Amino acid sequence: MAEDTKIKKEEVVKAPLVRLSKRDDMDPKKAWAIRIGSIFVALILGSLPIIITGNNPFAAYAVILKGSFGTSFYLKQTIKSAIPLLGCALAIAPCFKMRFWNIGGEGQITAGAIFASFFAIKFATKLPHVPLLLVMFFAAAIGGAIWAAIPGFFKAKYNTNETLFTLMMNYIAIGIISWLQGGPWEGRPGTQQIPLFNKNALLPSVFGIHVGWIIVLLIVVLMHIYMNFTKQGYEIAVIGDSYNTARYAGMNVGWVMVRTMLVSGAICGIVGFILVSGQNKTITANVANGVGFTAITVAWLGHLNAFAMIVISLILAVLTVGSSYLQQVLGVPSAISEIVSGILLFCMLGCEFFINYRMTFRTKSKKEVKA
Repeated sequence: MAEDTKIKKEEVVKAPLVRLSKRDDMDPKKAWAIRIGSIFVALILGSLPIIITGNNPFAAYAVILKGSFGTSFYLKQTIKSAIPLLGCALAIAPCFKMRFWNIGGEGQITAGAIFASFFAIKFATKLPHVPLLLVMFFAAAIGGAIWAAIPGFFKAKYNTNETLFTLMMNYIAIGIISWLQGGPWEGRPGTQQIPLFNKNALLPSVFGIHVGWIIVLLIVVLMHIYMNFTKQGYEIAVIGDSYNTARYAGMNVGWVMVRTMLVSGAICGIVGFILVSGQNKTITANVANGVGFTAITVAWLGHLNAFAMIVISLILAVLTVGSSYLQQVLGVPSAISEIVSGILLFCMLGCEFFINYRMTFRTKSKKEVKA
C-alpha cells in the first residue's frame, strides 16, 4: 500500500508537447502581415532549388515577372491562364461554403465542353455566329449542371461520399472525350484528333483577349451577390454551419444541395465553353488541364470571396506562365519551376494554419498527483 502511494506521488501529469487551439478572430492587419510574411518565406525557400541549378534567384524571379508582364503578349497569356482558374473557383465556392466537397470541377468543365462542342461541330455552318455562340453557352451550362447534379442527388438522397463521387465523375467525362476523339468526332482517320472549330464557333476578342474574361468578371459580380445578398446564399451558409440547424429552421437541405450543385456545375460548364471556343479552339481529353483541382487552392486562399479570388488567380497564372518562360530563358528544368511554384503555394496555404490556430508548447513545470 505504501509503495502504491509512493508511485502515485511520483506520477507526473504530462501535457502533450504541442497543443492546437482555435484562435478567436485575429486582427486583420496581423493576419495580412502573416500572409505577406509567408510570401517572403516562400521566395527565400524557392531560391534554394534555383541556386542548386547554378542560377541567380534574383535574376530568376525577374525573369518570371518579365515572362508574365514584360510584353503585351505575355500579359495576355497570363490573363488567359487566370480566366478558367477564376471561373472554376467561383463555381466550387458555394459548394465549399456549404461543406459539400465538390472535387469534380474537371469533369464538369469537360462535360460543358462536350455539350458546347457538339453544336460547334454539327451546327457551325447552319447557325449565324452570335446565335451559335449563345446555343453553345447554354448547352455548356446545361451539360455541366447535369454532370454536377448527379453526385448532388445521390448525396442528398443516399448520403454518398461526395468527394469520391465527384472525383470519379471526372474520369468518366475524360473517357467520353477519348472515345469521341477516336470515333464520331475524329477528323482525318487515324489521327485520334478532333479538328479545329469553324471560325463561326469561336469567341470574339476584346483588347486582344477572347471575351471569356468579360464573362468571368460578370460571374464574379453575380456570385458575390448570390452568396451574400440572396436567400439561397443564406441557406448555403446555414447548412455549412450545421445541417441540424438548417433542418430545424425548415430548410429542405437535400434540395439546397442539388440546387447548389446545379449552379456550380453550370458555371464549370461555362468555363468549358470558354476553353473550347475561346482558348483551345477545339476539344481534347485534357481540356480542363488540371484547372478543376488548382481552382480548389484559389477558392481556399480567397476565403471563398469572389473578388479576392481574382487576385489569387492572377498570382497562380503568373507562376504558371512565368515559370514556363524561366525554363526558356535560363534553361531551368521544368521540374524546378514546378518546385518553386509548389513551395509558394505551400507557404501561402500554410500561413492560414497560423492565422486560424494557436500552437501551445508544453512547459517544464510538473504537477504531482496526490494520493
